[in-house]
Amino acid sequence: MVKKFIIFVLFIFSIAVGQTPNKEADIWQPLRYFIGKWEGYGSGKAGYEKGLREYRLILNDQYLYYSERTVVKPQEGNSSGELHEEWTLFSYDRSRKKYVIRQFNSEGFINELVMKKISPDSATFIFVSEKMENLPPGFRGRLTYIIQNENEFTEKFELAPPGGDFQPFTNNYWKRNNVPK
Repeated sequence: MVKKFIIFVLFIFSIAVGQTPNKEADIWQPLRYFIGKWEGYGSGKAGYEKGLREYRLILNDQYLYYSERTVVKPQEGNSSGELHEEWTLFSYDRSRKKYVIRQFNSEGFINELVMKKISPDSATFIFVSEKMENLPPGFRGRLTYIIQNENEFTEKFELAPPGGDFQPFTNNYWKRNNVPK
């Protein structure tokens, strides 16, 4: 009888545990702001650029992904112009409790950056490279996002040569083009 009672208690306990919500904190909360479609423009080493970008959660909300298509118009110093396409994945490294970015772009560069700082108001995000593929050894990158308001943010990418300081590479302004109602 005692054995049946213990089995019954264990059975009830297993049902109760199974029904207890096991809600993990929303790891994407600080970055959900970016989800949506954006139009942007900026300037950088290649010249004046204009583009489109779309952020969305993918693969069972395990990753934040964006695709970008930016056109650099022909201009002085870049007479042929260029097309920049990019696929970027944000992941959350639970062991380090940090966001990691992996950028793949049409110029053949692959950047892996880790979040170094997020401001207390979650309006500024700074990522620094851990690995930069297809650049000379020792180059470093720094990517900064600054939220201006609910529908606009700026983005700055800087490069540093081996042993050198960060220098501006691109400065971009993005505006949401699918403002939720």
